[in-house]
Amino acid sequence: MTGRRTFLRLLLSCALFCGVAFSQSGGDLRFCLGSEPKTFDPLLVDDDSSLSIRYLTGGVLVRVNRHTQDLEPELAESWKVSNDGKQITFKLRRGITFSDGSPFTSEDVAFTMQRLMDPALHSSTGDAFRSGSGAISSRIIAPDQIVISFPAALAGLDRLFDQVAIMSAHSPNPKKEMAVLGPFMVAEYKAGSSVLLRRNPNYWKKDSQGRRLPYLDSIRLDIQSNRDVEMLRFKRGELDLINVLDSDYFDRLAATSPQLTHDAGPSLDSDFLWFNQVASAPIPEYKRAWFRNANFRRAISQAINRDDLSRVVYNGHAQPAVGPVSPANKFWFNNRLKPEPYRPAAALQRLQAGGFHLQNGALFDKGGNAVEFSIVTNAGSKPRERMAVMVQEDLGKLGIKVNVVTLDFPSLIERISQKFNYEAAILGFRNVDLDPNGQMNIWLSSAEDHAWNPQQKSPETPWEAEIDRLMRAQASTADPKKRKESFDRVQEIVAEQAPFIYLVNQNALSAVSSAVEGANPGILHPQTFWNAERLTLNPTTRASR
Repeated sequence: MTGRRTFLRLLLSCALFCGVAFSQSGGDLRFCLGSEPKTFDPLLVDDDSSLSIRYLTGGVLVRVNRHTQDLEPELAESWKVSNDGKQITFKLRRGITFSDGSPFTSEDVAFTMQRLMDPALHSSTGDAFRSGSGAISSRIIAPDQIVISFPAALAGLDRLFDQVAIMSAHSPNPKKEMAVLGPFMVAEYKAGSSVLLRRNPNYWKKDSQGRRLPYLDSIRLDIQSNRDVEMLRFKRGELDLINVLDSDYFDRLAATSPQLTHDAGPSLDSDFLWFNQVASAPIPEYKRAWFRNANFRRAISQAINRDDLSRVVYNGHAQPAVGPVSPANKFWFNNRLKPEPYRPAAALQRLQAGGFHLQNGALFDKGGNAVEFSIVTNAGSKPRERMAVMVQEDLGKLGIKVNVVTLDFPSLIERISQKFNYEAAILGFRNVDLDPNGQMNIWLSSAEDHAWNPQQKSPETPWEAEIDRLMRAQASTADPKKRKESFDRVQEIVAEQAPFIYLVNQNALSAVSSAVEGANPGILHPQTFWNAERLTLNPTTRASR
């Protein structure tokens, strides 16, 4: 999943580009996407595979350096945020063209912002910019200068543009053929098989010697959800990197080829469990009553042994999770919070205080209904499958029957975001930003990715209304101290109400072939190919593998 965290966006569109012959030879990089990309529309990205493609093809005004975490100029050579935080002015680079040869101007930025903020688009990327009621406007000063105004102050405004891939105002059909400004462009898409990216011949960057980037000729992204197959192909030299490596595979590879493995330490990503609270969901009313009860959710959280999950599932390459922010995010993490300790006796007492009771080893609610529910997760993810089974075992000790259901990723996303035909789910967030504004699409009750009960017309609970208020408050002040106070309180409410039951924060584990030169894996997505335009392949090393 991805916020700017990513999950749940389902519109599938196909962006096909004409192939171009290149004279410069830089090699053909190969790695895997864990699932089918849900969209090639950069403004509708919500899943990990689509996020990777957007990163490689989309040109942005500013970019957060994935290694230093500093904000750097890209298509904009400079920018300035107004003192009141309601306006940002961009000075664009001149002489840049899209992949189809058309010039890049402020008109394209205005077009992108207009489409991004269209309520009918339901863009989670756009959600991060919704600091208050009212429209966002763009004023073109010159072909290389544009002012974008917001109805309310938006803290960290400039960093939000790291996720906005600029689209051409003159692209004939943005759902079928898109001109791009990034280093690569989609040349071929074979559903269920692969996505081929070719070098953008008009990419604007050059290296210090004046050579045009990217160095690589192409990147082939094979669609492969089976991690066993992915690792086997990597060992055979058929793949050049694995961006996110499961701990089992990491340890096996490190035992024989430690030079190929990279542990960047605790990541920003988390895995969690949540219950379906959607009023229209096709689940029994008595179960919905459980799921909407904070004491029930807190009891479930207390009954899960997170230390075991970290030790058994991740071989120690993970830590018990605390909440929406990983401890790796040092400024924004609320260090007053601690992981929920494993306390099954306290969990049972909490349930009994709520009218639940044990009978012949099984737990029943006060209406006599046996406590039983299903957890869905994505097939092919061994860590999540194992976590689901271990949660099943932990809750079984309280007399709760849990059924584990694994589904292919498209079917899973359809169930949890369109049909709402599920009871509980285990998935994860792919964090791409350190700033809490990147989580607006999760915490606003009206947001698409408010997973337990999305797209509410108005907050259905007082605590969700309070989170709405706090998220907007932190987004509308430039004072870091006040922002942190607001977001610290959001984290505390999440701990109290447990809409997401956070399980673990895994380490950023990856593998990179010795044939790849220039890689410097980090903790921010995309860990291994964040500097893809500067990666090269050593053909001699590759041939010897």
